[in-house]
Amino acid sequence: MIISSGADRGTIPVLDVPERQQDIAGRLPKCTAVRRLATCRSLMKATGCMPAMVGNKEAVMARAAVQKQTVDPHVLSLKVTLRHIRPPIWRRIVVPRDMTLADLHRAIQVVMGWEDAHLHAFTVGGRQYSDPQMGLEDAANEARVTLDSLARSGMTRFTYTYDFGDDWEHDILIEKRPPATTANAYPICVAGKRNCPPEDCGGIWGYEELLAALADRDNPEHAERLEWLGEAFDPEDFSVASADVVLGAAFGRPTPPATG
Repeated sequence: MIISSGADRGTIPVLDVPERQQDIAGRLPKCTAVRRLATCRSLMKATGCMPAMVGNKEAVMARAAVQKQTVDPHVLSLKVTLRHIRPPIWRRIVVPRDMTLADLHRAIQVVMGWEDAHLHAFTVGGRQYSDPQMGLEDAANEARVTLDSLARSGMTRFTYTYDFGDDWEHDILIEKRPPATTANAYPICVAGKRNCPPEDCGGIWGYEELLAALADRDNPEHAERLEWLGEAFDPEDFSVASADVVLGAAFGRPTPPATG
């Protein structure tokens, strides 16, 4: 058993040697210190008394990897959750603090799985922000607002609406502390659950009807809905790794980072 003895100060652990190991000393021949040490290790290994600290390479490597993870002060962690669906559909992304709402729109589209085929708008503190080319009345330019400015103003929550027909509303939470990561380029997707609804399925109610039809082969709309989708649809299917790769490609990230 290894007893922690000032491990935080970098001192060598103290070994609590069981009686079986102590008995080994009496079986050693009189020889040099080097030979005695080698013989002791061989006997300990043969009798199953090798200390736990020997050979635990995987644990050492895992601890080293954790130690390399850091929290970058220049990033923010955002949790994006699609409203009114249970179990929730959500993503966690880590983004640069100087990211604009315009770029956040692009990131949300990618990690959620939308196709960026409809109008969108952010609502922050009661004011709308969007792309000026969309011609939304009274909407400010989303490219002129950074996430850092929102965080510094004390803003922790705002919304993102995509497709004013289906009306997909997303809650965006600026989390208190970004997760530790070994990433050196952003944005990155670090967590999430469940597949995004198919485009143009009719909003929350249409999505529920779609899932019901797909789950029941006897439903009169089952075959029609499958044909409309054009491919199999699994509402639980989501891969963080895949979403991160696509996100990296969308923003020209040089290398896919390892995340914690």
